[in-house]
Amino acid sequence: MNRFLQALANLFRIEDLRKRLLFTLALLAVYRIGAHIPTPGINTALLQQLFEQGKGSVLGIFDLFSGGNFRRLTIFALGIMPYITSSIILQLLTVVFPYLERLQKEGELGRRKITQYTRYMTIVLSVIQSIGIATTLQAQTMSGQSLVYHPGARFMLMTILTLTTGSAFIMWLGEQISERGIGNGMSLIIFVGIVVGLPRAIADLYEKAKTAAWGPFTPLALLLLVGLMIAVVAFIIYVEGGQRRIPVQYAKRVVGRKVLGGQMTYLPLRVNSGGVIPPIFASSLLAFPATAALIFPHYKFIKDIGDWLRWGEPLYTAVYVTMILVFAFFYVGIVFNPTELADNMRKNGGFIPGIRPGRNTSEHISRILKRLTFIGAVYLAMVCLLPEWMIAGIKLHHLWMIGPWFDAHFPRWILEGLGVQFYFGGTSLLIVVGVAMDTVQQLEAQLVMRNYEGFARKGRVRSRR
Repeated sequence: MNRFLQALANLFRIEDLRKRLLFTLALLAVYRIGAHIPTPGINTALLQQLFEQGKGSVLGIFDLFSGGNFRRLTIFALGIMPYITSSIILQLLTVVFPYLERLQKEGELGRRKITQYTRYMTIVLSVIQSIGIATTLQAQTMSGQSLVYHPGARFMLMTILTLTTGSAFIMWLGEQISERGIGNGMSLIIFVGIVVGLPRAIADLYEKAKTAAWGPFTPLALLLLVGLMIAVVAFIIYVEGGQRRIPVQYAKRVVGRKVLGGQMTYLPLRVNSGGVIPPIFASSLLAFPATAALIFPHYKFIKDIGDWLRWGEPLYTAVYVTMILVFAFFYVGIVFNPTELADNMRKNGGFIPGIRPGRNTSEHISRILKRLTFIGAVYLAMVCLLPEWMIAGIKLHHLWMIGPWFDAHFPRWILEGLGVQFYFGGTSLLIVVGVAMDTVQQLEAQLVMRNYEGFARKGRVRSRR
């Protein structure tokens, strides 16, 4: 603990680091202030009721990444989602368009060009989403009342301008933090938006303990819940920092009067190479049936599909796990090219001991990557399903034919859940832990570079990268 406190003191002792930290905290404070400025012309009380009905729909996905701004429809309601979507789309398009692939390989100049395209696409997506939100709000009613006080063209224009400007401002905040602050600005904005919900979860647990919500087993249940939270966090840190290191030997080369190469190095492959992208894709697609049921409540077929794909339902669990597996392999296959890696290794005189250069090396790396991707996908599915089971349970009693047996022999807290706001799990915790690891690693690197001791007593703090 003394070493950790000493490292924190060193952060503020170094003038450059102190300025960067204070700059980052100031811009994050600006983001949180904007989270309390509502979009004009909307009945926020009725909007809260709509979100309560739409739990598990795509509304919840947007609300998670906007830090609760979407639920209150503040000026930052779109959050960072348009920028994330634009980045993912451009990353996928690099496989299709050779021009983008060439830009990606051009270094700093190409990166700036791709960043500029990402900004333009972010604005376009923000305008499209703003139009959709304004149109939907004008069409929705709750208890016979409209969600909009004065619907019409002026409300549409005001909402589009407000939400698009807010999204562009958040994008600017993130870029400023990345350039002049500490850590990745976009990731830190998402991190702050998620972390602000933790006090609400702690208050919910306190209320359940005070009212003995689970009867005489309440103290034991709370202890088990806290222990499970700590175990999940430790498990995520362990896996996110896990790597499979492939040894690579470089042959000696004579360049002029110098002898280059001859050293042994490692090719690190992360266990979870896809990050949080697979569960985000899977959650977004699975949320559309619930959203459609919310928008079209009079169509029984759509409503039935939405009910089958609700949290905790067996069909939802099966489809969710399958989608995470598929998207994990799909995304890793796009961002990681074993053939190109093997060719670059051969050009630089590198080889894996016992493996022929070229095609054999590519196949060897591909085999290892497939195994790691499968393990990472299973890990993602476990972490993402845990909070859903804690909240909604595993509804095995809804299974056809064998459901009554589960209903008669399994306790209700397994089938119906504990009803607790379990924040320590799912996509939110993956983001929180990952961003925290990356930021601490950057701070550690800055301290060590200036000849100060870091946070860890032995070795270095390992990030996901």
